[in-house]
Amino acid sequence: MSPYDLPTSLTIHSRDYAIRTDFRAILDILIAENDPELDDIGKTAVLLGILYKDVPVDTEEAVRKGCEFIDMGMKDDGKRRPRVMDWKQDAPVIIPAVNRVAGVEIRALPYLHWWSFLGYYQEIGQSYFSEIVNVRLKKARGEKLEKWEQDFYKDNRASVDLNHEEERSAEEKQELRKLFGLEKR
Repeated sequence: MSPYDLPTSLTIHSRDYAIRTDFRAILDILIAENDPELDDIGKTAVLLGILYKDVPVDTEEAVRKGCEFIDMGMKDDGKRRPRVMDWKQDAPVIIPAVNRVAGVEIRALPYLHWWSFLGYYQEIGQSYFSEIVNVRLKKARGEKLEKWEQDFYKDNRASVDLNHEEERSAEEKQELRKLFGLEKR
């Protein structure tokens, strides 16, 4: 993948597969990735079902290529890091920060390529969202908060503390299994 192009397909075994590249589709995948109700098979089904317009036969390679696309081709150094953001919970503070960088209300756009969105996201500077992440990171590392950070945390605890999703009802779980073709037999 070239960083100078905005890919709309992924090549698997010499065949191009069209993918959904709008930022909203990828955010749906990332939100599912953090869903405690979905096991690895469910998360894989979500990625394949949302990202690919036609799911490739080699699903293992399709997942690998899909993750590479979502990560914009950037390699991870493999170090475990504390979880300091949640796409679903933080959306109300991420979107305004991205809007500021993009200079436009991105939710009003009919389409925005994931890589463009991710580029805007990576350029978020000083903002409410960055303060939230900073406090979360310090807390996760066990570092002492500065006085102003303690005040910020006290005033914004609901935004700073990452929520743990409540258990879904049996009906919701069954609907999700049916939706992703994972019904227990």
